Amino acid sequence: MSPTSLAKVGARRARSGSGSGPGPGTGAAPGTDPGDGPKAALRRTWRKASPYAYIAPFFTLFLAFGLFPLLYTAFVSLYRVELQTSGEMEWRGIANYTALFTDEYFWISLRNTFTIGVLSTVPQLAMALGLAHLLNYKLRGRTFIRTTLLLPYATSVAAATLVFAQLFGRDFGLINYVLGLFGVDPVDWQTDTVASQIAVSTIVIWRWTGYNALIYLAGMQSIPHELYEAAGIDGASRWRQFIHVTLPGLRPTIVFTVIISTIGATQLFGEPLLFEGSISGGISHQYQTLGLYMYEQGWGFFHLGRAAAIAWVMFVLIVVLVGVNALIARRRARKEAGR
Repeated sequence: MSPTSLAKVGARRARSGSGSGPGPGTGAAPGTDPGDGPKAALRRTWRKASPYAYIAPFFTLFLAFGLFPLLYTAFVSLYRVELQTSGEMEWRGIANYTALFTDEYFWISLRNTFTIGVLSTVPQLAMALGLAHLLNYKLRGRTFIRTTLLLPYATSVAAATLVFAQLFGRDFGLINYVLGLFGVDPVDWQTDTVASQIAVSTIVIWRWTGYNALIYLAGMQSIPHELYEAAGIDGASRWRQFIHVTLPGLRPTIVFTVIISTIGATQLFGEPLLFEGSISGGISHQYQTLGLYMYEQGWGFFHLGRAAAIAWVMFVLIVVLVGVNALIARRRARKEAGR
């Protein structure tokens, strides 16, 4: 190698700072990585653990206020526990469940829960779908109408129920006054079985129709407008567009609202409790729901073990109903996809 080449190599090494050993002008020691320090290791550890730290508060609250009460309720349902002596627990096994299934008032409350659920859910969702369909068109004051639809949902269930209890009064209620104008005799809305269930269902319909209407409206606005234009070009009327475009596009939203309404109907408690102020759901339990029945057993008769058994029966019932709804929706979707 010529002296000129050696000089160039030496100058290049001097600029790069490489030498035969560590020194003031050299880099890290051979075999080490500048990113292997304690701070870099801590950053890598935090990068891996940070997602779990972000979701930890939710799971902590869920374990404390969701999963633990659920499991503890299942544990208590196997014991005889009285409210006055809650520290004394006597093993009963499935005796609380067998006593529950032999109680006629349990079956009455189960039947009432089903009938009130049907009377409130079907008209509620049908009216919500109709309102959403109207609001989906360009109307004056749409923002004001959408806001007013949420007012019943924002109203306290206690205030709404007490007002409706006055409206459905037998002697001085506004509903009976209006019916009297058409020659209808006064209806005892709190004593008659069918009338009381209709009255309770009316409160539920009033509170939740607007909420579901806004959910349907959001689903309708996510349907591509080109589908309506194509249907209009083919000569489809607005009704046919609603049947063949809107409803298929809203199927996931409809399934969601049906499931949520089913859960809410199974857990119905505030409206029947405050309608007459009785935990028995009327003189003859004519509108007592499973929620009221559980409250009566736990806080009326002080049988906490039996109340826990009722809670688990309600949980299993909700799981079954939601599963049936999901199965029906899935089969219908597969059937239409195979066409």
